[in-house]
Amino acid sequence: MNDSTTREERFAHGMEVLDKVDGEAGRRVLDALADINPELGHQVVAWAFGEIYDRPGLAPRDRQLVTLGMLTALGGCEAQLDVHVNAALNVGLTPEQIVEALTHSAVYCGMPRALNATLAAKKVFAERRLLPLGG
Repeated sequence: MNDSTTREERFAHGMEVLDKVDGEAGRRVLDALADINPELGHQVVAWAFGEIYDRPGLAPRDRQLVTLGMLTALGGCEAQLDVHVNAALNVGLTPEQIVEALTHSAVYCGMPRALNATLAAKKVFAERRLLPLGG
């Protein structure tokens, strides 16, 4: 997007990206913000998805790997992990790759956070009927 786009155009572009990456889960986050902080919802869409997620430097699957690692490292982000595990699946990561990334995170951010993230992923996999993983 360029500097001459309007607020509405940035939001519309962000919604296109959000729908491709997060799908219905992203829309649920926006709906949850609508009555308390619609401006935050607008910024998530227009800036985070329209500007940052749509940059050409990383493929969407790589962005999701980074996001999963960061949310795991932060801890206490299980609701966002639900959204982004779904997004990771939507952009082509397999459940096995997601589990491997979360296992790898234990080295850098600790077992408790890796365990919590893995259990969040397990919940999403079960909802999407992707269990058992066979390993």
